[in-house]
Amino acid sequence: MNLKCKDVWEHISEFLDQDLTPEVRAEIEKHLENCEACSAILDSTRNVLVLTADDRTYELPVGYSQRLHDRLQQAIHQDPHPGENSRN
Repeated sequence: MNLKCKDVWEHISEFLDQDLTPEVRAEIEKHLENCEACSAILDSTRNVLVLTADDRTYELPVGYSQRLHDRLQQAIHQDPHPGENSRN
């Protein structure tokens, strides 16, 4: 199995919950060793979970939700490693 970034993104929640087969988890860990983008997404997702578990309320800057949505759509539809041989 050779996971691409999109495959890893689809399993981030299950990865954090440790709710994957050992084989899939090992493939994701292997991918994360070589992919800064997916490692950053994993770290960011962990941070979001920590923040949402906190009872404090944070006000987001105006337009943040739209910028986040736009950025995620852009990331989903582009190759995060242009020029590489589809190893991710």
